[in-house]
Amino acid sequence: MRTLPQLAGLTLAVLASNCAYAQTAYPLRIENCGFPLEIAAPPQRVVTIKSTATEMLLALGLGDRIVGVGFQDGPVPPQWAVDDLPVLSEKLPSQEVVLEAEPDLIYGGWESNFAADGAGERATLQAFGVGSYVSPAACRSVKPAKLTFDGLFEEIDEIGKILDAETAAQALIEQQKAELASVAADSRGLTAVWYSSGTKTPYVGAGNNAPAMIMEALGLENIMADQDEGWISASWEAVVDANPDVIILVDAAWNSAEQKKRLLAENPITSQLDAVMNQRYLVLPFPASEAGVRNVGAVVDMAAQLAALDFTR
Repeated sequence: MRTLPQLAGLTLAVLASNCAYAQTAYPLRIENCGFPLEIAAPPQRVVTIKSTATEMLLALGLGDRIVGVGFQDGPVPPQWAVDDLPVLSEKLPSQEVVLEAEPDLIYGGWESNFAADGAGERATLQAFGVGSYVSPAACRSVKPAKLTFDGLFEEIDEIGKILDAETAAQALIEQQKAELASVAADSRGLTAVWYSSGTKTPYVGAGNNAPAMIMEALGLENIMADQDEGWISASWEAVVDANPDVIILVDAAWNSAEQKKRLLAENPITSQLDAVMNQRYLVLPFPASEAGVRNVGAVVDMAAQLAALDFTR
């Protein structure tokens, strides 16, 4: 098994030297969330909406193609940070604002980003000569299959084809596979709940998207695994009845992990949970909680957090 210091030495440049050079043949025709997409030439001006889309391009070394970003969920990790990303809007930019950036591709982290009152409907954008791509795990027009890391790597491969960056995409996939292989799933049969947001009603990770995928990689049994959704509104009573060994907290600017800890400790219903009384929490930043290039790193980090928890009390 590779150690993390060894993994740190696996750079994209080194991995790319072992990848056969590939060049996309255009026009490229694919179906994305049930929408027929045709890319006439490698997009050079890309608007990214949501952190997952922005960080995908940055991880591929394509930050110079980003002409605008919107709806970022948090700061970019240091390894991908670049100076002065052009911010179109703190929230979802309008079609008018997006088109002013003169993109040839808009990459959205959610399918709902493409609406008349948002960045624009996909058919309308296509009529203007602007392509659109949605992270497949966030499709709503077509129900996505249960997310797996192989499925996530397929998105990296597909966006690499779209942007004529297949060598970089394959190098990133190999790097992430090596990092994921460094993690041994916990074998103690521990249960967990993924607490994303909410106060009176908890919004929790269910059975088929990034939370489920990450928990499975960690060897944690998701108490909501039987729910065929990515996330669901649950009840505190259901969480208390399950009494999970571990609580995973999503740390967001609008609902921090510390706020969640205080709520759990102060709520009479949840304050007696074993995980609350013994502070058995795993924490990850919001941008790593949705399907994207941060998921593998989240598994590595959370596995270290899990190993440090005390289950003797």
